Amino acid sequence: MLESIKCSTSGAYYLRGQWVPADAQAPAALAAAGVTAEQAGQAYKGTMAYGILTAHNTSGSDRDLRIKFDAMASHDITFVGIIQTARASGLEKFPIPYVLTNCHNSLCAVGGTINEDDHRFGLSAAKKYGGIFVPPHMAVIHQYMRERFAGCGKMILGSDSHTRYGALGTMAIGEGGGELAKQLLGRTYDVARPGVVAICLTGALPAGCGPHDVAIALVGELFKSGYVKNKVMEFVGPGIASLRQDTRNAIDAMTTETTCLSSIWTTDDKVRDYLAMHGRADDYTELRHDKPACFDRCIRVDLSAIEPMMALPFHPSNAYPVAEVVRHADELFAAVEEEARKQFGKAGEGLKLRDKIHDGGVWVDQGIIAGCAGGSFENCCMAASILDGRSTGCGEFSLSVYPASEPQAIALVRNGAAAKLMAAGAVIKNAFCGPCFVAGDTPAHGALSIRHS
Repeated sequence: MLESIKCSTSGAYYLRGQWVPADAQAPAALAAAGVTAEQAGQAYKGTMAYGILTAHNTSGSDRDLRIKFDAMASHDITFVGIIQTARASGLEKFPIPYVLTNCHNSLCAVGGTINEDDHRFGLSAAKKYGGIFVPPHMAVIHQYMRERFAGCGKMILGSDSHTRYGALGTMAIGEGGGELAKQLLGRTYDVARPGVVAICLTGALPAGCGPHDVAIALVGELFKSGYVKNKVMEFVGPGIASLRQDTRNAIDAMTTETTCLSSIWTTDDKVRDYLAMHGRADDYTELRHDKPACFDRCIRVDLSAIEPMMALPFHPSNAYPVAEVVRHADELFAAVEEEARKQFGKAGEGLKLRDKIHDGGVWVDQGIIAGCAGGSFENCCMAASILDGRSTGCGEFSLSVYPASEPQAIALVRNGAAAKLMAAGAVIKNAFCGPCFVAGDTPAHGALSIRHS
């Protein structure tokens, strides 16, 4: 276990910024803080997740929820099937705002279809049924939803696994297309009330650490144990104030890799400023814990102890500090090569990561900065600052940078960051999700690619 992350073995009460373990001593401790036995028994209703879920529940049951969402989003790999399914089942119009982005099938023919035909279908469906169409390369799905739809206390359903807008006060869930088709037909999302796990952030990130370091550390600790599986991760604590909004958004997007159902964060002036900057000041509401809140578990994260992290193949939970990978590259890469042989048989024998170790270091062939977690304005600016006045060379190594939306790309041009990146040899590309699942920028056979995505 990393020193920066501590997971409780039992539940906990959260009261005015203080934690009380849900053990035999809890009643006395709560009573001393002025919490009655009745209030303690109802403390499970004090979480932010409970309030938002209840506001969207139509079942009348506290346990078996029937959720209706405020908005939905799909990309061009999924929206054709969803709309066709709903249309075959009697769809007449989209009952809630439905955003159709074109950020996945934007480079090549996939599965025998011509992508532009899918885009034309999405545009015609948006016109016919009242949806919102986002043309190719204008924005990746989740950045568009952050800029245009996320708001405090809302719920959004998306047909993409990383549908997460908790850092903007929105509980969002990524699901299969069938669930979106049900919403289009006026049906509900049916689920037992999920457990809620508190993620208490303290301290501030050291220089050189960013959102992926926090996210990869969390995934490394939580995925294999199923600690938060199908639960809501509720981010609280004084450490939130130290994080920029882009940093929060990126950490939040990657909570999907922990197997949680959804996420939600307390909100503050940074959230207010972000929404106001995008013309939606009225979508801000302060989310906090005004009453005692009881959580199933509590994870304490000391941001000041976070190290630069990286995930090795074949899952984001295969997480290590970067310094450890450099020190023990031969040993760790050998383990990855062995896992490749186990998973892929003879085909896995082609993975030879140890060939990338030279002169005591690891030589990389390709770098990518992209996606809803990596291509943020803040991350692109940080890369520009690091590379300012330097060169990525013109040999085997290449670097591509994908801002997550056109508004962000314009801002990077205006503040000079794009010029610094280009002068250093980076290639600036339009918004596209491809680098996250290797549809585009596929590395050469035998190459090593590192991806901030």
